[in-house]
Amino acid sequence: MKTKLTRKMLQLFCGAGLGTMLFACSVAAEEMTEAVTEAAGAAAQASGGSMFYETAWALLPPVVAIALALITKEVYSSLFIGIIMGGMLYSNFSFEGTLTHAFNDGIVASLADSYNVGILVFLVILGILVILMNKAGGSAAFGRWASERIHTRVGAQLATIALGVLIFIDDYFNCLTVGSVMRPVTDKRRISRAKLAYLIDATAAPVCIIAPVSSWAAAVSSYVEEGNGLTLFIRAIPFNFYAILTIVMMIFLAVTNMDYGPMEKHERNAKEKGDLFSGLKTYADTAADKANPKGRVLDLVLPIIVLIVSCVIGMIYSGGFFGPDGTGFVDAFSNSDASVGLMLGSAVTLVITFVYYLLRRVLTFKEITESIPEGFKSMVPAILILTFAWSLKAMTDSLGAKQFVEMLVENSASGFQSFLPAIIFLIACFLSFATGTSWGTFGILIPITLGVFPLTDPLGVVCVSACMAGAVCGDHCSPISDTTIMASAGAQCDHVTHVSTQLPYAITVAAISFVSYIIAGFVPKAYVALPVAICLMIIQLLIMRASKDRSTAN
Repeated sequence: MKTKLTRKMLQLFCGAGLGTMLFACSVAAEEMTEAVTEAAGAAAQASGGSMFYETAWALLPPVVAIALALITKEVYSSLFIGIIMGGMLYSNFSFEGTLTHAFNDGIVASLADSYNVGILVFLVILGILVILMNKAGGSAAFGRWASERIHTRVGAQLATIALGVLIFIDDYFNCLTVGSVMRPVTDKRRISRAKLAYLIDATAAPVCIIAPVSSWAAAVSSYVEEGNGLTLFIRAIPFNFYAILTIVMMIFLAVTNMDYGPMEKHERNAKEKGDLFSGLKTYADTAADKANPKGRVLDLVLPIIVLIVSCVIGMIYSGGFFGPDGTGFVDAFSNSDASVGLMLGSAVTLVITFVYYLLRRVLTFKEITESIPEGFKSMVPAILILTFAWSLKAMTDSLGAKQFVEMLVENSASGFQSFLPAIIFLIACFLSFATGTSWGTFGILIPITLGVFPLTDPLGVVCVSACMAGAVCGDHCSPISDTTIMASAGAQCDHVTHVSTQLPYAITVAAISFVSYIIAGFVPKAYVALPVAICLMIIQLLIMRASKDRSTAN
């Protein structure tokens, strides 16, 4: 194509006759038109003919959904409107195309995805397990046992944080397990459900992203070629400022009993009035006031332990640990499928729990079977929000949002190397916030970062860590994030309440993390950057506490 065009242009400029010149111009124009048509056809085929493909408009549906959720305090209709808007942009505002894309390619396709179905099955089984543990009296017994040993609000919060850190295998598992175990304890000590949801959420993704043996480590490792994924993940842990500073902040808030923003109102209502929900109770009451008096602490602890062990075995099974090739534990975990592993692990746990409760005679067979639809119903809010969130992500993917952000990063990478970690952190925050997915953000930004920096470059490690930290930060803030949704379900807290009360805390940590990445960009040494980041976080919190004390005194 280029050779033909060049020949025609040479004819024009080398003194050819007028007829030859006109003929050459017409042929060149025709060939240019064909080239443009071919390129446009290829783009149209990739985008379904959308004029908004790979433009900033691709991020409009999630932005609208998030804005509506925060304004209206109603998440279902907000997500649905975002999905419809994505269908409209994809189909160029065609009515038929909008409905077809939104439902067939969005909602139906999301529910047909095997990974998503596995997560939904895992959710339903966990809901059933929670109902069973409540009916058997395990939750009530644990609440009584913990109440005898945990006498303060500080102790209840620190115990929640400790349990969240211990369950580092997977964020989904973390959210629902910590919620079901700690709800009776935090309710007894008058800790609001909004605060419990924050503690659950802040020990889910932020802990998993700095745990080498977790589904998140496996996901990040899968984006790195040459088999160096786990090594790179471990090297990036000290630079994951958002995750580490989130843990520091949680402990500080728990020990000092300091709260600010909307969370302060919820905590005050819980402490002074005993209103744990501040009037917004959206989940069915699964408290242990109707619990079986025969229940023991073991009726709660044993299913949880079995669930942990079964999920770990399920994860390494999905990674080929028990296969004929003899895959090692670390490699099996790196290659694991979290959806398959968690689904199989929870299914095995459910069967063992059935048998255990029957042998203990704390529940009859009829009571056990009645718990199945009850557990399903208890997870309907989370399932509905997750389905809509996945569908919204499908809309942004179909509009080329990933490609748009990829081009944006690649075009701005040169000339700002020392500031690149901070820039990547912000881009990852925005992308994860808008799409509600951390893992998708990893998949976009980590390969780009490794394309700019070799694995041996210390600044490249900082940038990869900035990708992970920004993705977790955006995921932490986003109302359409699956982890945020799970944290609301685990605490049985109104979802929009959880998002609005958590946001000021997440933004505070994000601001300090951004400054820390600027420092790390100039001094990419963990033993320098990490202590400085922690000191900045503590100083910021002390300043906020002093300011709050002065305003209270006045």
